[in-house]
Amino acid sequence: MIQVYPAAAAHRFDHGWLQGSHVFSFGDYYDPDNTAFGPMRVCNDDIISPGKGFGAHPHSDMEILSIVLTGRLRHEDNLGNVVETSFGGIQRMSAGTGVIHTEHNPSEDEPVRILQLWFMPRTRGTQPSYATGRFDPAKLAGRLLPVVAPEASAEIVDIAQDMTIYLGRLNAGQELVFQQEAGRRIFIYLIEGQLEAGGEAVLSPGDSARIEEIHELHLAASEETLVMLVDLP
Repeated sequence: MIQVYPAAAAHRFDHGWLQGSHVFSFGDYYDPDNTAFGPMRVCNDDIISPGKGFGAHPHSDMEILSIVLTGRLRHEDNLGNVVETSFGGIQRMSAGTGVIHTEHNPSEDEPVRILQLWFMPRTRGTQPSYATGRFDPAKLAGRLLPVVAPEASAEIVDIAQDMTIYLGRLNAGQELVFQQEAGRRIFIYLIEGQLEAGGEAVLSPGDSARIEEIHELHLAASEETLVMLVDLP
């Protein structure tokens, strides 16, 4: 089953310094029928103006990921981490028993676009931690590249949940097949381009899809496409 959530159905907002959309219920936007997909709770596509950002605020018992698409993002927290990330970089914060952090755009003239993703952890009440990693953007070409997974590696950031995040860039006419075990879910968010999923759903930028009971998913791009796919329990 493939359920498509078009970009037009997402909650869009414009706060001047912050623009974007919420795919799931978030903040002041609440839809009781759209609060989660498996352990996934948040998928925000945010654009932060130069020199602006989120002041110090707390989190707990959540796995929080920031994937930078353009520009730079600066993170600072009460654990002592201070990191700037650009495209190819991913920040992961395991909030656990509690952490306070800030996020802002350090540039004076360039906005930053990020995907912020939240997932319930495998275990609640753990020690908070932070990690960052980089992947080679050239390796996205023609494939789904794992960038977040339960086990860390040179180009993969670890996460305390049984899930994997893939990024891929397909040229027009390129196809691939994603296979997964029975009983798992797939979440797709289209960042750029146009993508056909499962031979029945056509996605445009900002569209997302929630997929269940399909263990061999065919993907085909009709133009240059940048896609995020999340394999979930």
